Amino acid sequence: MAAFSKQLMKQNIFRVLLSLAIAAVALLRAENLSRVVNRATPEILVREALEKNPELNFYAAGIAAAKGGLKTAGTIRNPEFTTQAGYKNTHDNSGGPSGDGAAWSLSVNQTFEYPGRIALRKAIAQGDIELAELHFAQFQLTLAARVRTLAYSIVIAQKRSAATREIADRFQALTDVLAQREPAGVTPVLEARIIDANALTLRRQEREAGVAVKNAVVELNQLRGRPVTAPLAISGSQPEFVQVSLQTLLDAARKNAFDIRIREAEFAQQGFRVSLSKNERYPAIAVGPFFSQENAADKETQAGIGISVPLPFWDRNVGNIQTSKAREQQARASLLTTHREVERRVAQSATILQAKREEIEKWQADTIAKFRDAAELADRNYRLGGVPISIYVETQKQYLEVLGAVHEMKKDALQAAQELEILTGLKLYKSE
Repeated sequence: MAAFSKQLMKQNIFRVLLSLAIAAVALLRAENLSRVVNRATPEILVREALEKNPELNFYAAGIAAAKGGLKTAGTIRNPEFTTQAGYKNTHDNSGGPSGDGAAWSLSVNQTFEYPGRIALRKAIAQGDIELAELHFAQFQLTLAARVRTLAYSIVIAQKRSAATREIADRFQALTDVLAQREPAGVTPVLEARIIDANALTLRRQEREAGVAVKNAVVELNQLRGRPVTAPLAISGSQPEFVQVSLQTLLDAARKNAFDIRIREAEFAQQGFRVSLSKNERYPAIAVGPFFSQENAADKETQAGIGISVPLPFWDRNVGNIQTSKAREQQARASLLTTHREVERRVAQSATILQAKREEIEKWQADTIAKFRDAAELADRNYRLGGVPISIYVETQKQYLEVLGAVHEMKKDALQAAQELEILTGLKLYKSE
């Protein structure tokens, strides 16, 4: 019996361990699957933002509202129905008999606008639709640029955080080793303090990089319409940049820049408003049948066609004409100013992109790896007494500075390229 109980206990223990192993494997698979699901390239994040960003509904509603305005502008006024009913008393001044009875009338009037007025209103409303669609397209491109920049910023911050953690761990390990040694003189003590100070500084930089990653993830999640706490992992390489002449960029900007196209649409729309204000000097005409009947001394019936026309004696719409002309001049001046502003922004962004491209090309592909190897080499030789503390610390710092400089150059180049894409419609980078 004792042997049987012992065997049964072993079987139960085996079953428990097997269940725990299965649960651990399932948990590990779920975690790996979650990481795979949440890992995305910047272009995938851009597509997701363009589908789910909440602010897109604002611009879509603006287009729908403008289309509703077009329907309103082309709608003919409803006819007006007028009726009157009352009592009529007639009396002959010569002393003849008097009479009384009911009197009533009705009429239907249809207002007809002056020729060309509805067409002008529809042209203005069509301009509103064009403006709404331009703002929508501009927001989409700006949103994509912001998402892409945030994605690359997260990747850069993560790499910098990992490198800073690596150097800080190296300083910390060295501090632990030096703490176990008996200091022989003032030099080892001072070196230990230098290493401690650098370790503390690097830990602070590591935390700052971590905070930057978290803040960027929060903003990126909101742009994608996701909860701010949603986990996110990003993969993907840095883009390659395309070289285009400044004149080509300027020509494309004059044709494709959203700011210019918006100002051109506003200027054209203001021209229609000037024409409309001039057209409104002439009155609308109301035409319709009428019928009336009086039952007093005699029964009298009237039927016919009535015409109602306002007489433009006092109001010739002069004020509105002057206002619309002045605003047309403002629109023309704004268009010219926007042309100069866009050309300036294109030239500045092109200069930045060219400078960053040239800097990136000067750096070799294995530059970061070389400085990392140098930092490891300095660490090994310092432990052996082969290099002084100054060279050791400077080598570790230079590795971090080179890492940050290379990534920041690529980030600046990407921002300049995306600014040029918004201004010119030309994509100057090749992403994965």
